[in-house]
Amino acid sequence: MRFLMMVKANDDYEACKPPSAALMEGMGRLTVEMTQAGKLLSAEGLLPTRYGAARVKSVGGKRAVVDGPFAEAKELIGGFAIMQAASLDEAKALVQRMIDVHEEAGVFDVDVEIRALADPGQCGGAPQ
Repeated sequence: MRFLMMVKANDDYEACKPPSAALMEGMGRLTVEMTQAGKLLSAEGLLPTRYGAARVKSVGGKRAVVDGPFAEAKELIGGFAIMQAASLDEAKALVQRMIDVHEEAGVFDVDVEIRALADPGQCGGAPQ
């Protein structure tokens, strides 16, 4: 199965403060390791919302567009990864490794949401 790991933003992210060298080094090693193991399929960091962000919503056929930046950093996604894992338990273990790297670099507030990605035919999805 494929899983989407969404790393929640924090105030430092929205302030565009770069991660520490220790965190970048640790995440670099983990990225190489997980890519070589066939676990990491894709990963990207997102820019803070002041660099280009909008929310588009349709309710009852009426659309609303709200441009960023957005005030509540804790509600934002700062980056994502798409991982290959045999189960949700394995996906959780992969995220635990990523959080370990953050903690080793002195970052102790990390929030990651894990979601299974739909394959064609699942939950009414049309085959591609």
